[in-house]
Order: sequence, then structure tokens, then C-alpha cells
Amino acid sequence: MTKPAISLGAIQEALLLHAEVKTFLERWPAPPRQEDCLPQISWEQLERQIADLAPTPATREMVGPLISATRKQARFKPAELVMREILCIAGVLMDEGFDPPQPREGAMS
Repeated sequence: MTKPAISLGAIQEALLLHAEVKTFLERWPAPPRQEDCLPQISWEQLERQIADLAPTPATREMVGPLISATRKQARFKPAELVMREILCIAGVLMDEGFDPPQPREGAMS
């Protein structure tokens, strides 16, 4: 049985992810000891709460894909970086001035 080949795109993605984590850790080194931790919450609970806070149907529809993308890469990143990304998602989606483009009628997805 042969192993599947690793694509150049996958290698580039891994290198970009590694660089992102390295840059983050240089700016925000881990604290020397574990401080009080946040309560545990599931990805489903997080998604549900951000969707509930989103002010429009269009922004609510964006929550699932954005949280899913964050979840897929979370195991490769420090917890604080994942939290930062979640805060960014929530901030953008709860901004009442944010008006995501609407799909055109008849446009293929």
C-alpha cells in the first residue's frame, strides 16, 4: 500500500500556520504558570451563542463556517491565539455596520 503524496499546497499551508503560531508566541509568550482558566465550553455552544448575538440573518449564516474553520486549525495553535480569533469573529459579526455581500439570485454556490 502506498502513502498518499503530500501536495505543495498542503506544505505551504503548514508553513504559514507554523509562521503564524511562531509570530504569536513571540509577541505573547505563554505565562510561566497556569492562571485561572476559563470554563470549558463546546464548539457547538460557542457557535450557538455567537449566532444568537449576530444582529442579522446574513451574519448568523456566516457563524457556522467561520467557527468550523477556526476549529479545524485550533489543535495546531496556542489556546490564546484561538481565543483571539474567536473574539475577532464575534466582533466582526456583531458589528451592526458590517454588511456582508448577499449572493446574487441565480448565482451558483
